[in-house]
Amino acid sequence: MMKIRNLIIGGLLAVSLPLMTSCNNLFDDAPINQISDETTWTNSMLLDEYVNTWYRNMNNGFNHFIFTMSGYGSMSRYFLPWFGDQITVGRSDWLNSGYGDILKGNETTITAWAQNLWSNYYTQIQYINSFFENSQRVPDAVQRTRITGEAHYFRAYYYYLLWQRFGGSLLIDHVIDPLKNPEKTPRASYQEMVDFIVKEAEAAAEILPVSHDAANTGRATKGVALMLKAKTYFWAASEHFQNKEKNYLGFTDDQSRAMLAKAKQAYEELFALNAYALIPIAATTQDGIKEEYRKIFLTKNSQESIFEVQHSDDGDYANKFGHRLDRYAAAPSFTGTYCAYIPTHNHAMEYGMRNGATYDEQNPYANRDYRFYANILYDGSTYRGHQLEIHTTDGVAGADLKPYGTSTTAGYTLTGYYMAKFLDESQTIDNNDTYASKQNYIIWRLAEALLDYAEVCFRLGDAATALQQVNAIRTRVHMDAYDTITLEQILRERRVEMAFEETTYWDFFRLGTAMEMLNGGTNPLKKIDVTVKNGVTTYTVSNLDRRAKNNWVFTEKEYYFPIPWSEIKYQGIEQNPGWSEI
Repeated sequence: MMKIRNLIIGGLLAVSLPLMTSCNNLFDDAPINQISDETTWTNSMLLDEYVNTWYRNMNNGFNHFIFTMSGYGSMSRYFLPWFGDQITVGRSDWLNSGYGDILKGNETTITAWAQNLWSNYYTQIQYINSFFENSQRVPDAVQRTRITGEAHYFRAYYYYLLWQRFGGSLLIDHVIDPLKNPEKTPRASYQEMVDFIVKEAEAAAEILPVSHDAANTGRATKGVALMLKAKTYFWAASEHFQNKEKNYLGFTDDQSRAMLAKAKQAYEELFALNAYALIPIAATTQDGIKEEYRKIFLTKNSQESIFEVQHSDDGDYANKFGHRLDRYAAAPSFTGTYCAYIPTHNHAMEYGMRNGATYDEQNPYANRDYRFYANILYDGSTYRGHQLEIHTTDGVAGADLKPYGTSTTAGYTLTGYYMAKFLDESQTIDNNDTYASKQNYIIWRLAEALLDYAEVCFRLGDAATALQQVNAIRTRVHMDAYDTITLEQILRERRVEMAFEETTYWDFFRLGTAMEMLNGGTNPLKKIDVTVKNGVTTYTVSNLDRRAKNNWVFTEKEYYFPIPWSEIKYQGIEQNPGWSEI
């Protein structure tokens, strides 16, 4: 049976309520059972649990893992910035897994990942469509209204995710019963995708409140819906998606300026809510600014946050929705063995200088952008009361340049850096498999919206407004304001402020630079080696061998993933260019 038919049958015959083991925190738990849809629509608690699956499946947040071999189970749990040039991993067994296959452009593994994503997104869409067809059976009018807003938002959001990955997809806004009416669905054009996503986002914005009470913190709001609307136009405005031969790969004419104008208006609608503000940094010293900037990413649902994945407040990994970020990122001196988040020297060089200083290759950590110190741990920096030793002294490796323990696969930095952004210095790192980390995963925040808006305004010819937005981001961290602005400066500011966040990955696709930036032959990942010999410290930059040439490959066809072949055959639609049936 074709893939979409499986989805539809699953959504129709098991329109079921996913039960949870407890209700201690919103969105904590995953579904473990199913009950009849008759009970689902009429029981307020069960209906909320049903809706929670939409939240749980939108993004895994920091709950990532990699199997030691390729397989479907691992395909949906990747941290997208791992595929970019800002951050990589240090464990050899991870590089030999499905993740490593994707880095090499392995068609079989990418196809498996694509099928997993397609299935997950359409499963949620089917559940949402089921709600719409049964919403009048919900007795509580207040709950029905709120969930209707959430349903419009999530239908837009899941189609947005499909659109980014697959281009024009199958727009299904109702429950299809393949046993009674095996209808087929054509691929939507780019314009149809934009129109549908925006219409759903606007419907959500009409219903959803600007904010929720404490019991419902984390649910979609009017601002979340408006951000999605703005992001849709922002994505569609890219020059990369104009003048395409196939209308499901982009516009067949040039809609860039029209999409920019609509994006500008949408961002202004978002700002007009006055619901968000940049978190100010009062400190003026390097260490003070560093600490306050780090806290931005440890403060759940802050004034700057627009939408977040809600991880468990108690960090319960085994039973709820905690995660292992701090453990996976820890350096060997903190008993770290995973080394899953190591910044590259490529990224370290994206941080500019401050106060007119000039970069010194033999003193590379002095006078850098304050965010450099907040986001990156480097040789000699201090974390959790320990000064990191990421150097060799007369040939002997420092404590953070060799694996912890006796494991043959234990990782340590291959680039000369460890990650600090998102991490909680107070988090206990031990062998307890139940409790781990609790930071929320930020999907969108005001800083991103301001940088989006700056780029939109600049491309529309309004450099003055663009300059104002970028300087708001820079001066928040006590960096010098620019006098004038260029597109290159906007994009560089974006790379620094949004470091290790998903937007840095998607920008390669939006800007059409993936072929250049995601290939080891044109943009090899780099490392820095720090050596001390006879008391003299030397810094040497070189390519990271395993992430250059044949071990880091991106091909043109990867701009769009392959639609599952079962879907292609059943629906009678065209496959995305370049993919072969496996």
